[in-house]
Amino acid sequence: QEERTVRDRNLLQVQEHEQPILWKVKFSSGNSSQPSNQCRNSVQGKLLITDELGYICERKDLLVNGCCNVNVPSTKLYSCDSCLPNGCCSVYEYCVSCCLQPSKQHLLERFLNRAAIAFQNLFMAVEDRFELCLAKCRTSSQSVQHENTYRDPIAKYCYGEYPPELLPV
Repeated sequence: QEERTVRDRNLLQVQEHEQPILWKVKFSSGNSSQPSNQCRNSVQGKLLITDELGYICERKDLLVNGCCNVNVPSTKLYSCDSCLPNGCCSVYEYCVSCCLQPSKQHLLERFLNRAAIAFQNLFMAVEDRFELCLAKCRTSSQSVQHENTYRDPIAKYCYGEYPPELLPV
């Protein structure tokens, strides 16, 4: 708890650019039902949860270690259900799962390299791909127009390089 508090306090401090984003999870994605393996997950979903390995599952199928139960047929890995080709999704948890696909690494690296100064503190404070996907998929000012209208009211969670197209006025 104390470690998390310190990390939260330092969230706005920019990491040194030499420290690369960690693209690999520290433990194997084998049978995640072993209690020694702990997972961070997207936490907030009422019905769905995405763990840091990229699995998406129903909240009831979340194991005590925070990982999705991979033995349940409805658990999916790197699922892009509800996502459009532009990287915007209608469900936050699918956005995170899709963003975690290894094939998205180059897209995320390009984004970090071009991150606007306004977003630099937020995105440079992430320590790994999971944290970056959580941050990218949250709705942000890039997802809205006129300060109070979603650019795409259905697919408002985006990991892609560019925000959704502006809607006609």
